[in-house]
Amino acid sequence: MINTLTGRFLMLTIVFVMLAEVLIFVPSVARFREDWLLTRLERAQIASLALLAADSAISEELEQELLSNAGVFNVVLRRDAVRELVLSSPLPGPVHATFDLRDPGPLALVRDAFEVMTDPENRVIRVIGDPVRGAGILIEVTTETAPLRAQMIEYGIRILILSAVISVTTAILLFVAVRYLLVAPMRRVVGHITAYAEAPEDARRIITPTARVRELREAEDALARMQMQLTGALRQKERLAQLGAAVAKVSHDLRNILTTASLVADRLERSDDPAVARAAPKLVGALGRAVNLCESTLAFGKAEEPPPRLTRFALRGLVEDVVDGESLAAAEGAEIEFITDVPPRLVVRADGEQLHRVLSNLVRNARQALEATGRPGTIEIGAGEDDAAWWIRVGDTGPGLPEKARENLFTPFQGGARKGGFGLGLAIAAELVRGHGGRLELHRSDEDGTEFMIRLPKTATQVQAAAE
Repeated sequence: MINTLTGRFLMLTIVFVMLAEVLIFVPSVARFREDWLLTRLERAQIASLALLAADSAISEELEQELLSNAGVFNVVLRRDAVRELVLSSPLPGPVHATFDLRDPGPLALVRDAFEVMTDPENRVIRVIGDPVRGAGILIEVTTETAPLRAQMIEYGIRILILSAVISVTTAILLFVAVRYLLVAPMRRVVGHITAYAEAPEDARRIITPTARVRELREAEDALARMQMQLTGALRQKERLAQLGAAVAKVSHDLRNILTTASLVADRLERSDDPAVARAAPKLVGALGRAVNLCESTLAFGKAEEPPPRLTRFALRGLVEDVVDGESLAAAEGAEIEFITDVPPRLVVRADGEQLHRVLSNLVRNARQALEATGRPGTIEIGAGEDDAAWWIRVGDTGPGLPEKARENLFTPFQGGARKGGFGLGLAIAAELVRGHGGRLELHRSDEDGTEFMIRLPKTATQVQAAAE
C-alpha cells in the first residue's frame, strides 16, 4: 500500500491535514485560555458592581457564594488609582504569577497557555483586566489553574479528535478522487503499453487518446505518435529485411555472372583494335566494381557496410573515372557539362571503392535531376583540404530538391528526390561517409541548384572510432 502512488498520496494527505490542524490547534487553545480567564473577570466584575450598588454589608455566606460563582478567591477594584478589596477569601497558597489581559500579544497568549497545560501543579495566579469596557474600573482577581488546565486538556482532546476525523475523511475523499481521476487513467495507459509491447506491429493496439485531463491527454497523444512511428518503423524494417534477403540472392547469382564477364573482358584488353583496347580497361574496372558491389551487398545483408579499407590515392583519377562513367550513362541528347576542379596532386586516405560509390550516387542523382528538366545544365565536382579534413563538393544547376525530400534526405525509402526513386543512394552514401568518420551534408538546395559537401577527417582515430 505504501509503495503505491495512491497509498503515498493518502499518507501525505493525512500528514499535511494534521499539520494544518496543529497550526489551528495552538492558537485555539491559547484563545480558549483567554476566554476562560475573561469569563472569570466578567463574573467577578458583575458581582463586585452588584455589591457596590447595594451599598451595604453582606453576609459571609453570600460573599463566598459570589466568589464561588465567579470561580475566584479575591476581587480587587482599581478606581482613581485606589485599590479596593471588594470580595475576599483565604488563598490556598502564594500567588505564582500575574497576567494582564488588557492588551495581550498572540505570542504571549500561546506561551502562557502551554505553560498552564504543561504544569501539573495547582497554582494561584492573579489576573488583571477590564472585561466590561466603559465601566470605568479595572479589576483584578486571584484564581487557581487546576480547573483551567483540566478544561484546556478536555478542549484540546476534542480538537484533536475532530482534527483526526477531518483528516481521515479528507484523505479518503482525496484517495477516491485521485484513484478515479489519475490512477485509473494511468493504469489504462500502462495497460495499453503492455498490450502494445506484446505485438508492436499490430496497429490495432495503438492507444486512442480519450483522457479529459490535459496532462494525461498530452501523454496519450505523445504515446500514440510514438507507437505509430514505431509500428511504421517495424513494418519498414520487416520489408527491408525481406528486400535484403531477395537482394542477397540476386547479388549472389549476379556476382557469378559478372565474374564470368570480367574474364571475358580481360581478353578484350589484348585486342588489336585501338578503340577496343582503350575501352577494355574501363569495362574491366566497371565489372570489378560491380563484383565488389555484389560482395558488399551480401555483407550488408548479413550485418552492415563493412569498415573501410583505407589507402592513400590521388583523388583526381577516381573523380575522372566517375565522370567518365556518368558521361556514358547520360541520356542521348542531354546537354550536361561535367566540370572537374580537383588538384592533380591531392591525395586522400580513404576506401577507394566506397568513395567511388559515394561520388557515383551523388553525380548520378545530379545527372538524373538535370535530365528530368530537359534543359542544359552543369555538374561540378570540386575538392580540397584543410588542416583537419579533406572536402569534396558535388554541385549541379538543377531545380533543387523538393521540401519533402530535404526532410528525409538520408532515410531509405523516404528521401527519394525523383519520381520512382527509393532514396537508397543518399542513405548508402551517408552511411559510407560515416564509416570513414566523416559526414555528408546538404550544403545548399534552391532554384539555382543543389550542392552536397563531403568531409573526410585526416585523424586516424576518428576513422577507427567510426569503424568500431
